[in-house]
Amino acid sequence: MLLGAHVSIAGGINFAPARAHEIGCTAMQIFTRNQRQWTSPPLAEEEVEGFFAAMEKTQIRSVVAHSSYLINLASPDENQKQKSLTAFILEFDRAEMLKLNGYIFHPGAHKGEGEESGMRRVIEQLNFIMDERPSHKTKILLETTAGQGTSLGHSFEQLAEIIHNTAHPEQLGVCLDTCHIFAAGYDFRTKELYEKMMTDFDRIIGLDKLKAIHINDSKTELGSRVDRHELIGKGKIGLEGFSFIMNDIRLEPVPKIIELPGGPESDRENLQILRSLIAE
Repeated sequence: MLLGAHVSIAGGINFAPARAHEIGCTAMQIFTRNQRQWTSPPLAEEEVEGFFAAMEKTQIRSVVAHSSYLINLASPDENQKQKSLTAFILEFDRAEMLKLNGYIFHPGAHKGEGEESGMRRVIEQLNFIMDERPSHKTKILLETTAGQGTSLGHSFEQLAEIIHNTAHPEQLGVCLDTCHIFAAGYDFRTKELYEKMMTDFDRIIGLDKLKAIHINDSKTELGSRVDRHELIGKGKIGLEGFSFIMNDIRLEPVPKIIELPGGPESDRENLQILRSLIAE
């Protein structure tokens, strides 16, 4: 089972594997740099080598990166769009340098210009990025969103439209965030509803495109369109919904990552709760 958490890169990326290992991770997610800034100095060679050396001392078998929250490929503002593109490529290059499995990003917000024009901009930007970096092995993963404000990616149809209209759909995948899809209106709290959701995902996007799962409970109600993560079993989704994911044999190779408040000890406890849901 590839199960883990988003861990801090404080002090350097090379410290992240040990932090993840200490709380029992077999997968992890990181930022590749300070995600509150547009630019960063290049990764030092010793930091990269230190990362690989640290990884060898762990049981971690899958690592994904999350993009900076500043990035908005759907922005109609030319300045923000250009800064987003530059930052995206910088982070994508870092993910490739670290040999990460995926680079996860939110499709962005159209800022009132309309969903179709926003998605068109995302497609154009992704085409440019993939043309610039055709040999990168790290997959670009579009994350499902809650649909808060003018955010794109709140339906399987939107993600499919973006992926299938790019020039290189084979370089793209999806990260399914349980809090986000629940807030966007996808209910999976019963076996029947879970199977319907997965059938819809497979029909619209394709299960082969599902490359990562963010396992987060939701503070807000079904269909609220508000993105607020909650500890596992403490929110509106509840343990049963997560048990379907943890016991779905189709999802066994997909890394499952928690992004929760509370710090390392809380993460350890939440990972244990998720493991306890796995049927013997």
